[in-house]
Amino acid sequence: MSDQSRPDPDALLARVQAEQAAATRGRLTVFFGAAPGVGKTYAMLEAAHARKAEGVDVVVGIVETHGRAETQALLDGLEVLPHQELSYHGVTLREFDLDAALARCPRLILMDELAHTNAPGTRHPKRWQDVHELLTAGIEVYTTVNVQHLESLNDVVAQITGVIVRETVPDTVVEQADEVKLIDLPTDDLLQRLREGKVYLPQNAERAMGNFFRKGNLIALRELALRRTADRVDAQMELYRRDNAISTPWPTALRLLVGISSGPSAAHLVRAARQMAAGLRAEWIVAYVETPTELRRPEAERERAVQTLRLAEQLGAETLTLSATNAAAELLSYARTRNISKIVIGKPERPRWQDMLFGSVADDLLRKSGVIDIYVLSGDFGDTEPLLRTPLQLTSPWQTYAAAPVLVAVCTLLALGVDQLGIGEANIIMLYLLGVLGVALAGGRGPSTLAAMLSVLSFNFFFVNPRSTFTVTDVRYLITFGVMLVVALVVSNLTIRFRQQAEAARQRERRTAALYVLSREFASTRGTEKLLRVAVRHIAEVFDSQVVILLPCADRMLRPWGEVSGWSEGIDPAHLFGLSGAEQGVAQWVFDHTERAGLGTDTLPSAEGLYLPLIGSRRSVGVLGVRPRQRTQLLNPEQVHLLETFASQTALALERAGLAVEAEQATLAAETERLRSALLSSVSHDLRTPLAIITGALSSLTQDGDELDRDTRADLARTACDEAERLKRLLTNLLEMTRLESGAVHVRKEWQPLEEVVGVAVAQVADGDEPSGLLPGSRPFDITLPADLPLVLLDGILIEQVLVNLLDNAVKHTPLGTPIRLAARFIPASAGQPQPAVEVSVTDRGPGLAPGDEQRVFDKFYRGGADSGRGNVGLGLAICKGMVEAHGGRIWAENQPEGGAMFRFTIPLEGHPPTVGPEATASH
Repeated sequence: MSDQSRPDPDALLARVQAEQAAATRGRLTVFFGAAPGVGKTYAMLEAAHARKAEGVDVVVGIVETHGRAETQALLDGLEVLPHQELSYHGVTLREFDLDAALARCPRLILMDELAHTNAPGTRHPKRWQDVHELLTAGIEVYTTVNVQHLESLNDVVAQITGVIVRETVPDTVVEQADEVKLIDLPTDDLLQRLREGKVYLPQNAERAMGNFFRKGNLIALRELALRRTADRVDAQMELYRRDNAISTPWPTALRLLVGISSGPSAAHLVRAARQMAAGLRAEWIVAYVETPTELRRPEAERERAVQTLRLAEQLGAETLTLSATNAAAELLSYARTRNISKIVIGKPERPRWQDMLFGSVADDLLRKSGVIDIYVLSGDFGDTEPLLRTPLQLTSPWQTYAAAPVLVAVCTLLALGVDQLGIGEANIIMLYLLGVLGVALAGGRGPSTLAAMLSVLSFNFFFVNPRSTFTVTDVRYLITFGVMLVVALVVSNLTIRFRQQAEAARQRERRTAALYVLSREFASTRGTEKLLRVAVRHIAEVFDSQVVILLPCADRMLRPWGEVSGWSEGIDPAHLFGLSGAEQGVAQWVFDHTERAGLGTDTLPSAEGLYLPLIGSRRSVGVLGVRPRQRTQLLNPEQVHLLETFASQTALALERAGLAVEAEQATLAAETERLRSALLSSVSHDLRTPLAIITGALSSLTQDGDELDRDTRADLARTACDEAERLKRLLTNLLEMTRLESGAVHVRKEWQPLEEVVGVAVAQVADGDEPSGLLPGSRPFDITLPADLPLVLLDGILIEQVLVNLLDNAVKHTPLGTPIRLAARFIPASAGQPQPAVEVSVTDRGPGLAPGDEQRVFDKFYRGGADSGRGNVGLGLAICKGMVEAHGGRIWAENQPEGGAMFRFTIPLEGHPPTVGPEATASH
């Protein structure tokens, strides 16, 4: 088996790993269509009935019938999961119940409308994320989606239809599907269904046909759907060819590969190939092969190759750069990998004898192409490097030319020295070849050729009889001289070639290392400003340049990022440069046209810097400006390529940061909505209950006061007063929580004895009708405060509120008559407590906390299962946590071994308390 037909071990390993991962994952089938109404849901339900007839456990997760009778009829006979009902802005929404589906765990579940956006309050914001969780759980999924919902086609669909589709699905979701079934319907048939009211209600059908459902729109969407499906089939065929080591291309689709060099006719070849591809309606790829010959060309010629690749991109080609020592072999290898059926190259223009002597790319392609068609058009293609490079060019420094005769002279002296030992002429020739090798390593082809010729002459003059003359009496020495010269030239040529390949490998290694470091730092960095700092630092250091990054404002006008936000802090000022009005105009042009301009380009070349667009996967996100310290530095094609790669990585990183911000905002909005719903549900109940009691008591006093005895009137008045006090605490908690979250709470710390704060808090909680030492409900209350407890730096009002909430929480959650204990102690500094502190604890003998609730009880609006009906809004402990943390302390809860719960918090002891004199102590 040849190397080209042998499967790639890495590809096979990746394939095996993918199959192992798929073994535990559910199977995904996508019913794919061009527009609503083509019959995706209908086809999905028919397929579900067929699977059920085979004995498969089928459940309908969610299906949108849109009032279509024939679709509704297909739901009969299928189990339908109950929907989850959510209230949103006063409207009840029906959503898919993911937890119910996971608990039911069917073999197959139907999930209509993959791009649907879930209502706030559900686990995932998108339905495709629900599908992903179902697949991870091993459940097979049938789903539907239209082509306009694919994320990569969002802008294309908007351009065609004039409608921006808000609900999209990442392309990878569909690409990773196990099967995609295209549900196709001719455009006229779809329009007829629309007129008959089978897609939308009749009153909406006419409006739809005048907007999204125009015939031209439907034709374009149908083509997009067919092309996307064809691309998937083509990818499946490529996978089959790779898995089965099939190297021969299958010409199922026309695909051209255009090979270019840095020659002057490359642009003409690209234009001709563009016409050929358009005539064949074929996909075309333009490849530039970097061979050692190409790397030795002047920078102007290599820049011409770069410009040719850009021309090909503008004409719609896919472009790439390949590195190899043999251009023909690399082109054929790539063509077989991409299943390319035709290769286009330029016609060689050098003499035929050079092709016969040194070889030709065109000849190699024609002989080795097999079933691939080779088209040779008028143009020039760089050939492989000849064995001997002609004509010779002065490409090496003069010092290396001067070193050549010096090194030959050294070899001659060594040879004269060892010649006395009778080592033989063959070994002397080896010394000269060693000298030629040294010149080739240090210099270029010119110096090594000079060294080879001087070595032959020196050997003739000093070691061939008659010596000290160039006369040759033995004709056999002429053969020796010829062979010696050829071997010397071949050795020098191979040495230089290996050195060039090593240098090319080092350049690729440096380029790869630079990109790796940048990508790794991007991956570990969060936030736009930090990403920009990373990009500026790396680009400035790698290219020895000054950098500026411009991002668009709301009006799409560019502005150097950081003029206001100050992101440039922490960056070496030498890495940055300011923009004049003219330079700002160049950057704006680059952003508007998404093309590079400025230094070293054909557009506005007089600019001080080179400006490149930062193009993400969806749109341009800004402009990168680079001003090299030497104007000729960025003219190197490799440097330009590397800079473009840096710009691309920066654009993608910025785009990911933007998407992360959008996701965070969406999560925050969902969380805000959840908290709002929790607040309304909690507060509505907790406000109504005391208000109803107060209203009832006061109504009884007002209407029946004269008929009631004195004790009853007193009880009603006391009840109204108690509920009013409860309502006051509720509103106080709401206001305190609002102040904490808005940052309006200012901690005013003073040195105070803790027993005073405790006394005030206990007085607020104590019931006036209970004897001393009892809390409401005849609960025994014990206070343990050491006599040597130091003064504490705290805000008395805030800590009083903390103690009131903790004691009130203990009263609410303990049976009548059970004890409650408040204690405090001094904690010295230690490894776990770097600062001395005072710890305060409130302990009860109630039912304790449910497992896992030790931290959750401090969340806003969390009331727990046992507390859901107590009329508690769930803010008291959250307020305690906020106030304690505002003091720099911490609060936590734990269950007691003997039963009940203990809530503890600490207040750090900062600084030194003031000195208290004897008189003050006595009075205190």
